[in-house]
Amino acid sequence: MKPMLPTLTFDKPVRPGWLYEVKYDGFRAILNWSTNGIELISRNGKSLLPQFPEIKAFLLKNEAKFKPFLPLQLDGELVSLENPYKANFSAIQVRARLKAVKKITEQAKLTPCRLMVFDILILAGKPLNNLPYQKRKDKLMQLFQTLGLDAAADPANDQLLQPVLANQDFNEIWEKVVLFDGEGIVAKNKQGLWEEGKRTLQWLKYKNWKYVSCFVTAYDKTNGYFFVGVYKNKQVHGIGQVLFGFKPDEKEALGQIIKQNMVREDEQFIYVEPAICLEVKYLELVDNQLREPHFSRFRFDLEADECSYDKFMLEQRNLPKNLEITHPDKPLWDKLNIRKADYIHYLQEVSPYMLPYLKNRLLTVIRYPHGMLGEAFYQKNCPDYAPDFVDIHLADGIHYILCNHLKTFIWLGNQLAIEFHIPFQTIHSKGPSEIVFDLDPPSKDDFYLAIKAALLIKEVLDQLHLISFIKTSGNKGLQIYLPLPEDEFTYDDTRLFTSFIADYLISKDPDSFTIERMKKKRGNKLYVDYVQHGEGKTIVAPYSLRGNEQASAATPLYWHEVDGTLDPKTFTMQNVLNRLKKQGDPFRSYFQTKEIQPFAPVLEALKQGIAKKG
Repeated sequence: MKPMLPTLTFDKPVRPGWLYEVKYDGFRAILNWSTNGIELISRNGKSLLPQFPEIKAFLLKNEAKFKPFLPLQLDGELVSLENPYKANFSAIQVRARLKAVKKITEQAKLTPCRLMVFDILILAGKPLNNLPYQKRKDKLMQLFQTLGLDAAADPANDQLLQPVLANQDFNEIWEKVVLFDGEGIVAKNKQGLWEEGKRTLQWLKYKNWKYVSCFVTAYDKTNGYFFVGVYKNKQVHGIGQVLFGFKPDEKEALGQIIKQNMVREDEQFIYVEPAICLEVKYLELVDNQLREPHFSRFRFDLEADECSYDKFMLEQRNLPKNLEITHPDKPLWDKLNIRKADYIHYLQEVSPYMLPYLKNRLLTVIRYPHGMLGEAFYQKNCPDYAPDFVDIHLADGIHYILCNHLKTFIWLGNQLAIEFHIPFQTIHSKGPSEIVFDLDPPSKDDFYLAIKAALLIKEVLDQLHLISFIKTSGNKGLQIYLPLPEDEFTYDDTRLFTSFIADYLISKDPDSFTIERMKKKRGNKLYVDYVQHGEGKTIVAPYSLRGNEQASAATPLYWHEVDGTLDPKTFTMQNVLNRLKKQGDPFRSYFQTKEIQPFAPVLEALKQGIAKKG
C-alpha cells in the first residue's frame, strides 16, 4: 500500500479550516494488524519489523487492549524521538543499517524507536479513508484514550505508539518546533480525504530551514552538483553539495562563472578558489554535511572570508531575527578554549529545557563582561539600552527582566549573562511554586555530605509519596526540588516542611549536618539552609552555567545517579548537551508533577502534629 504524501511548500501554510501537526523525521510506515499478524511496512513496501522488533513487542504486550479494535491500520512515522518536537534522523539511519540480530535486539532495548501515529485508516475492520481528516483524527485520539495510552509525544515514555496531535494555531506550534529544532510541520485540510499513493495538496509540509553563508569550491560535471564550504581555522572546510533550488538561469549563470574562474579541471570536477558566495538553506548537519541543501540566493555582498565555520555553527539553530551576536571569538573560559560563540551555541541548544523555568520569574543574572578573567556583577534592573522585545516587570521598585522568549535569552547571552537566578514563584503566583532544598557542603572535598543528605531526604520523601527531582548546584552542592500546584500553599506552609526535614537530618546525623547560620560555628558540617526557601530568595536555574573555572552547569540528575561515584566536576558546558541527547532531561515531567504532588495531606499531618505538641 503506497502512502499519501504531502507537498513541500516554501510559503507559510496558514489557511482557514486547516490543522497543523509536528513533522517528525524518520521512516514513513503503515501499521497493519489483522488475523494474519502484525506488519509494519515502509514507504517502499519493505517490512520494518526485522530492524525494529520493539514495535511488535510493544503491541503484543498490549494485545488484549487492542484486540477489540482489530483489524487495525495506522499511518505514521517510525522515529528515534529526541524531544517532543524532533526526531533524530541520523540515529534511526544507524539502527536501519544494523545486520546482526543480537545487536538489533540490544539496541531495541537500549534506545527503542517509536511509531508516531498521525492517521487511522482501518478501525475494527471498517475502512476510514473516505472520512475527512478531522473525523479520522478524532477517531484516532478516541482510540488512544480508550486504550488508556498517553496522548503526548515523550521520548522517555516506554509507550512505543504515540499519537501526533493536531493543533489549531500555526504560530504556537511553529514556535515550539523552532525552539526544539524540529524538522517542520505538516498542514492538513480538515476536509481532506486519505488518497493512496497521491502527492496531495491537502497536506503541505513546511520545513524548519537553517541558512548558511558559504562559497563554491567545485562543480561536478557528472551530476551537476556544486560543492560548497566555509573557512575553518583559515582552511577550506567542505560542508556539502547543492543541486536543488536554482532557477534555470541562476544555475546556468553560476556554471559560467565557475568556468571563467576555474583554477584547474579534471575528468569529474572544475575547481575554483573561494570567491563565489551563496546562501544555502538546509535542515541539519549530519556527519558534518548539509542535509537536504537548497540554493537560496547569491551573496554578492559577501567576501569569502566572511563565510566562517563559527558563523555556520551559530546558525545550526535558527537565531531569532534581527539579533546580532557581537564578538563571537571573545574568550570566556580561556583555559577551556570556550569562546562567546560556543556559549551562545550552548544557550541555543539548552533553551527548550531551561526557558520553562525562567518564564514569568523575576530574573537576576550575573554578568561576566570580560569572561572569567574579569570582574562580574549582579544585574536585576533591566538596562536602558535593552531592545523593545525584552519584557520587564516592576517589583519593589526594580524593573526586572522576564526571560520568556528565546530572543531575550540569546540577547542576555550576548550580554554575557552567565548565571541565571530565579525566585521560587512566578509573577502570577501568590505563594511558592516549588520547595527547594539547597544542600551546600563546606567545601568541594565534602561533597559526600551533600550526597548523604540528599539520600536521607529522598527516603523521607518516598515514604510520604512526594515526587522529587534533584540537580547539581553547579558548584559544590546538590538541590532537591518538589514542584507544587500554583497558589495553594504559603511560604509559612513550606517553612513547616523544610524545618521538619532539617530537624530530621540533624537527628539522623548531628555530626554531619547543622542549621547553625554562623559559618565559624559550623565546623565541617553541611549547613541545612531551610530559611533560604522564602519569598524574595533565589536559586540558580536548571541548566544555568556558573562563573567558575570549570564552566560547570546546574545539571538535573536522575536519582539513581546520586551515589558515592557522583562527581560534580563532570557536569560542564561541554558535556551537558551530550548528556541531554543521550539520556534525555531528568526534569522532563517536572511541570506535570505540580498538579499531582500530594503535599496537602503531608502539610496537614505536620500541622496536626504541631497542634498536639502545643
